[in-house]
Amino acid sequence: MSPEFDDEALEAGRLLFSGECRFVIGAARLDQVPPCDLVEIAFAGRSNVGKSSLLNALTGRKTLARTSNTPGRTQELNFFCLGERLMMADLPGYGYAKAPKADVERWTRRVKAYLGGRAELRRVCLLIDARHGVKKNDRTIMAMLDKAAVSYQLILTKSDKISAGALKKCFDETKKVLAEHTAALPFLLATSSRKGTGIAQLRATLTALASPARLM
Repeated sequence: MSPEFDDEALEAGRLLFSGECRFVIGAARLDQVPPCDLVEIAFAGRSNVGKSSLLNALTGRKTLARTSNTPGRTQELNFFCLGERLMMADLPGYGYAKAPKADVERWTRRVKAYLGGRAELRRVCLLIDARHGVKKNDRTIMAMLDKAAVSYQLILTKSDKISAGALKKCFDETKKVLAEHTAALPFLLATSSRKGTGIAQLRATLTALASPARLM
């Protein structure tokens, strides 16, 4: 099932994500990952699944995170601070990428080490391309997150690129996968960065996790 939100939660999400969002650092190594006293969430998924596009859609900005049709464009762990209440990490994709194999293996190891060992990490948004469903390398990440007891939420992306029937089939099949994993939240969101589908609901979900607003 999908979560339901009242108008107050949706408005709180809109306000937070329409506020200041600043780039913090692109970490090429784990020792460059910034210390953080805010709630931290990460966007992970296969190469070209739409992580950067989703981050741009959430914040209402076209160029906050770099997007590309070429798999493997994001090669660093990119951190953004949202309203001094959330730290968001845009991670390199795993799986196929148009980059040298050694580079892909290196940044995939970096992503896995970050996901499994980051104490500040409160939630992983694990993106799944609705056209393809959950793949073997997604299951590997899910098993690793289960073992590390890191809470994660599966989010279907590019839902506008398939028919309603195909989306329902993917939705139902993905729910069955969720039931097999202990750290996965039991609900799904279908999103479209291009059409805005599911964006308000995801904002509300993440806003509910955010650190309290700091007094000035």
